[in-house]
Amino acid sequence: MSTGRMHPGIHPIDDDLVRRLVAGHFPRWAGLAVERVPSGGTVNAMYRLGDDMVVRLPLVKGGADDVSVERTWLPRLAPRLPVLIPEVLGAGRPAGGYPWPWSVYRWLEGENPEAGALSEPVLLAGDLAGFVAGMRSITLPGAPPAHRGGPIASLDAQTRAAIEELRGIPQEGVDCDAAAAVWEEALRVPDWDGPPVWLHADLMPGNLLVDDGRLTSVIDFGCLGVGDPACDLFPAWNLLPADAREVFRDALAVDDATWIRGRGRALSQALIALPYYRRTNPAMAHNARHVIRTVLGES
Repeated sequence: MSTGRMHPGIHPIDDDLVRRLVAGHFPRWAGLAVERVPSGGTVNAMYRLGDDMVVRLPLVKGGADDVSVERTWLPRLAPRLPVLIPEVLGAGRPAGGYPWPWSVYRWLEGENPEAGALSEPVLLAGDLAGFVAGMRSITLPGAPPAHRGGPIASLDAQTRAAIEELRGIPQEGVDCDAAAAVWEEALRVPDWDGPPVWLHADLMPGNLLVDDGRLTSVIDFGCLGVGDPACDLFPAWNLLPADAREVFRDALAVDDATWIRGRGRALSQALIALPYYRRTNPAMAHNARHVIRTVLGES
């Protein structure tokens, strides 16, 4: 779990607030047990409600838009995907001093996978490729642009600023010159020139659930939309070991330019996350370090 205030403007959320919100909006669920779910998430707090549900509440104003995105699209995506995704059971509204919409979902069983501790990495790579291919095959009209799904150059200023910030944090041990070289390579390859594809756009380990090493669910679709297919290659570097990484790539038939953009996007996200979260969110910082080591180790 996070250990400090990750962002400005975080709204305080605790068990009592969740109980009041649930009782006020959904009296039939009042009195069910409420328990905070440990999470490395940065935008939402999650509370288990009884045995079969979870309440998800934005921590910051920026997460409020994601609530409506999920309510609109999750029911339409679910029958088209090979694994379970969240199912909205209740749509909560601002109340009692809490300022944003929130939702109740069906509880999904499973554990977050951990890089370096996967029991079935090659099989998981195939499962992940199946999910990504399933997203790409969707043809529903009216999709929003995916968060971070535009041209990779749109990330350039923030990525270079993060590299310079990490130069000033030598204890993190990041080879900033090597990171800059990988990033510049990603900028040099052609942008995606095909039609934009459907993306989850945030395939971090914390948004995946596994059982016996196999993918069972994908959660947190707040970044969904259409864009560059490279955006959904993140698991190659944030989770999978080298042999499974190749299985993932082969299953998706990823061309060289898209692979290089995917690697650059994964590195960019990690470079930006590490200085931002290193003192407030151990899970995010740990994964960022892993991605940086993995990308620079293969370059």
